[in-house]
Amino acid sequence: MAGRLEAFRTEREKMNARILETGTTTTKRFFNLDNATYKDGELPALTKEYAGLSASLVLRCDDCIAYHLIRCVELGASEAQITEILDVGLIVGGSIVIPHLRRARALLDELLAE
Repeated sequence: MAGRLEAFRTEREKMNARILETGTTTTKRFFNLDNATYKDGELPALTKEYAGLSASLVLRCDDCIAYHLIRCVELGASEAQITEILDVGLIVGGSIVIPHLRRARALLDELLAE
């Protein structure tokens, strides 16, 4: 799993640029809305990232899980806080979430080692 973090970051940046280069107005508006949603507002950005992380775990989207894990760490979340949020996703999503939880834990370990 080593190097997954850098591979994710590189591919995400490359493909987001390509999507925005070729996307329609609708695509660009969606990306803007997504970015705006996770900014500080009535709730701090970190709280919103926690919600995104838990929801992504339940939806079993590894790319989304990775993105929200990265953002949580960037915004100062502790390992213990992230672990509790992962528990919320596990409880809501059930045992089908466990494979995604494994990959999330491995990526979190990689993030924390940076």
